This record gives sequence, C-alpha cells and structure tokens, in this order.
Amino acid sequence: MPQSNRFKVLSERPVNKDCFILDDPEMGFVAMDSPYDPKPSIKIENGVIVEMDQKRREEFDFEDTFIADHAIDLSMAEEVMAMNSLTIARMMVDINVGKEKVARLVDGMTPAKLCEVVGKLNVVEMMMSMQKMRERLFPANQAHVTNVDDNPVQIACDAAESALRGFAEMETTVGVARYAPLCAIGLLVGSQYGRPGVLSQCAVEEATELMLGMLGITTYAETLSVYGTEKVFIDGDDTPYSKAFLASAYASRGIKVRCTSGTGSEALMGNAEKKSMLYLEARCLLVIKGAGVQGTQNGSVSCIGVVSSVPSGIRAVLAENLIAAMLGLECASSNDQSFSHSDIRRTARMLMQMLPGTDFIFSGYSATPNYDNMFAGSNFEADDFDDYNVLQRDLKVDGGLRPVTEEQVVEVRYKAAKAMQALFDGLGFEPVTEEQVEQCVYAHGSKDITAKRRVDEDLKAAKRVVEGEVNGLDIVRVLAKAGHEDVAKSILEMLKQRVSGDYLQTAAILDRDFHVHSSINDRNCYKGPGTGYHVEGETWEKIKAIPQAFDPETF
Repeated sequence: MPQSNRFKVLSERPVNKDCFILDDPEMGFVAMDSPYDPKPSIKIENGVIVEMDQKRREEFDFEDTFIADHAIDLSMAEEVMAMNSLTIARMMVDINVGKEKVARLVDGMTPAKLCEVVGKLNVVEMMMSMQKMRERLFPANQAHVTNVDDNPVQIACDAAESALRGFAEMETTVGVARYAPLCAIGLLVGSQYGRPGVLSQCAVEEATELMLGMLGITTYAETLSVYGTEKVFIDGDDTPYSKAFLASAYASRGIKVRCTSGTGSEALMGNAEKKSMLYLEARCLLVIKGAGVQGTQNGSVSCIGVVSSVPSGIRAVLAENLIAAMLGLECASSNDQSFSHSDIRRTARMLMQMLPGTDFIFSGYSATPNYDNMFAGSNFEADDFDDYNVLQRDLKVDGGLRPVTEEQVVEVRYKAAKAMQALFDGLGFEPVTEEQVEQCVYAHGSKDITAKRRVDEDLKAAKRVVEGEVNGLDIVRVLAKAGHEDVAKSILEMLKQRVSGDYLQTAAILDRDFHVHSSINDRNCYKGPGTGYHVEGETWEKIKAIPQAFDPETF
C-alpha cells in the first residue's frame, strides 16, 4: 500500500530515533510493579527482623541483612507495615499532614512497602509530595564541567561561568585518568572565581577521588555506587559495608559525600532477578540510609536509556527521587545523562524535578556543549541556558540558575584563565600561553580551541600532585603571591569548612558568604499554599531580568 505522508513525517520526528521496548519482567525490563516483586511484610522476634518482604532471615542476602539491621526503625515498623498503603499515600499529598509525620512513618518501611506507597501516586501527586518532602528549603543545581581534551584552563573558564550562572556544585571527570589532578585544580580555581562557596568534585575511581579530597583540591564526592542486587554489588567488588566504610572515610576528612544509585542499573548489568527497577532502587536507597550517608545522586542517572525505554519509566524515575526525599536523604535528582533525541521529551522529563524543586534539580547540567561532556552528554547543555532561564521566568520557578550578560561571563572567564596562568607558572607546570588564555575565554567548547596543551608535560605536572608535592594550601599561597588574593581567600575558606564540618549536613550548600544552608538550618517547611519557599523579592527580580527582554518604555 502507498505510504501515508502523515506517517512518513512522523517517522522522521526526533522522538522516533529513541529506543522503546515492551515490558519484559523476566529480563528485568519493567519500571514498576513487576509480578515478581515481593509483597510488603515484616516479622520481628527478640528485636531482630526475621522476615522482610516475604523472605525469611535465613534466605537473606547481604543487602537484605544490611537493610534489616541498619535501615529500619524496629520500634514502629510493625505498626507502619500494617497500615493501608493508600492511607499513607494520601498523607503524602495532604497539606494538613506535615513532612515530619510522613518521614516518621517511612522510618519503619521495607523496600516493598515504599514501592507500594509511591505506586498509589500519579506523577502530579508525586510532584506535590516532593514539594513537601524535599530536605532543603530551596532547590539548587549542579553542573558538569568537562572537555574532550581534559584542558584544565578551559575547565577553569567554564567553571567560572557556571558559578556565575548560579550552580551551587560542579563536577568534572576526565578522558585520561592521569589528568584528574589538573582538571580538579581547574575546577576549584574557576568555581571560586565565579562565585565563592561553590562545592566541586572530580569523578574518578574512588581511591584517586579520596586522595584529591584529602589534598584539599576537591570538596565533595558522589561516586559511591550502590546497587539493588547482591550479584551486581559483588561484580563491583563491593558490599553495603564497604560503601559505609568509604563514606565514613570521606566524612572523617571533612569531605561531603553522597552515594549514586538509580533505576535500571541491575537490568543493564543483567542481574535484575526479575524485580522491577523501582523495587531494586528502593533497596539501594535503604542501604544508603543504613550506611549513614547524607544523600544520593539518583534518578536512573547513566541508566536512563534503559528505564526510559519501558512504559512508566520516567514516572519510576520521579518515584525513586521521591523515595530518597521520603527517607530524609539529600536528593540530587539526576537529569544528567542525555537519553532522548526529542527536545519535548527531555524537557518533560526534567520538569518533574524542576517544578516541585529537588535539592539538586540536575546532578549534572552540562555547562559545556554536549560534545565536550565526558559523562556521555547531559539532558540539558550549555546550548540550553537561555531556554532554561526562560522556563524559570515563564513559570516563576527557581531552577537554581540566573540570567547573566556576555560582559559578566567574559570577565569571570578571563580572571579564571589568568589565575590558572599564574598558578601553573608559580608551581612550575607547563605554561599557560596568552593564546590559550584568549581562546579559552571566548570559546563555546573545545572545537574553538586550537592552541592545545602539551599532554606529556601536563601529565608530568599531574604526577607531582599525586605524589603529594601540591595541595590546597600550596594553591592558596601561589595565587595570593601572584596577586589573585580574592580567589586565594575563597579557596582558603573552603579548606576551613572541613574543620567545622557544617557542610557535611544533609543537603548542605554554601552561599557566597560561606554560610551553610542545609536541612538543619534551612529545612523545607512546605505545608500548602502560603508556606515554604517562594520565588519573590530579589530572587524573582533576577530570574525575570533576562537580557533579551526589552523595556517597552524605551523600545
């Protein structure tokens, strides 16, 4: 038969380049409510859980054991587990029921019970619940700052711009592992030039990441991956106990840390055990809670292509974000890895976190064009800054970013590049040339930079950092001596924060005056209209003042 022109046009739409598959519970390709998911249950004898979610204690794997022994409040577990899940779900959206009351009930829930409760909610109700259950009073955002060349000067410039735009945290990674110290230094210097108090991290293998933190070059970490089946945990040479130990190692050294989990990882690695993606993620989140970690990066993250391919997958992503908030964890709600060719679809996925607000709406908004994003691209990238700012303005929603002018951006990028030039000179590293400064300041991405770094010389410098010749105080000393007292002072203040440890609290961020805002001193207090966080005053004036808006009086 002749092809319908209507269907020909539709077939060429971006959304039809995405991958979609039918539910297959046998393979773990089911977002929520697998027929193999256990029913909620609990039995306690002599202060020990002897049955959890239809499984006797003698059948527990190490994940079940960890959750049963460390993540559930036995004093009220039986009472909560006996409650009707629909009743609890209605409490989640009831403005007359406070966050604290719901959180208290959650303390007694098993993984299956958590899934059953959120399964009663549609996406609008989940967003209503997230608005109430979020930990910090106001939302924030995190940026990815990377490039294909691992160019630390470009990273410094992009980090400075990102901080100016409002990102409270930023994360880098590398293509060449040995480049990590220099990229981390670039991120530190640039972020503090853009806005004092920004937290930064370098996502590499855990030993190196801990070392960079101990040297005072990074301030937080989020690479402690947690999985929902024992087999996947074992494949990573890990257990819940080793993750708890590692998290304590970071915290004891004044480094903020959160775990990473996300729906779909177990299916991706072929060990979903026929369970739904959400049920396995609920197990992850209870492990994180039991380990005493303050928060999680979750929302499928790098497995988003798997969960987004099955029915209700994006709903499951929001559900896992909500469960994290219910458990009292800082929620960095992903939106980072690119998953769709469709601008409509990727925006719809993001709005479910942006509209209610999460502690970090993106756990990786790409501050570079996606061709430079070494985390495999992000849901939103540098090309989308104006769109994102307009969305905030359209909806009167705080998405954690602010409009900026070209003049402001060029100024901070230039300062960051010159600081890196002075720092590398003072440390005896491969020089940063004036041509490199100029190109990095005005570049959109690495394709605009022809004055490349000498990789062999940079790697020699990175080795010196790894061997302990350079630490955070050395960076402060060299920058101050070179006349960059402002950024030196900010970096020194970031080092001081490790001593107080206040920014280790749940959902903690720092403002430009180094005041900590967390669930302890800025707790979310939403209880319906007229309560909680409102976009108003100076914040609203900044959000609505996009540079491209004209004044009708002078137009």
